[in-house]
Amino acid sequence: MTQPIQVPGLIPGAAPGAISGPTAMGPPAPIQGKDFESILFDSLDEVNRLQSEADRSVERLLTGETDNVAEVLTAVNKSGVAFDLLMEIRNKLTEAYQEIIRMQV
Repeated sequence: MTQPIQVPGLIPGAAPGAISGPTAMGPPAPIQGKDFESILFDSLDEVNRLQSEADRSVERLLTGETDNVAEVLTAVNKSGVAFDLLMEIRNKLTEAYQEIIRMQV
């Protein structure tokens, strides 16, 4: 009988022997953590928060409440990068969905 593959340290927090290959007997261990929907909605909320923060920073700069241009540019760039990442994730999800639709059963 073959032994399960054990790679300690590959997954942070995983105990040695917790990772097993397809030859392991018994039901798979339940996955701990958030589900995909929660992660996606949390990411959307974070991008929205960053964009609102960037808008407030620009508004404060234009009204003269702050003169720290570097802080404003950092907030705007941070929200831009977060939005670009979100759009790339959306594109990849759309591509994956289209690929599944094209599969022949």
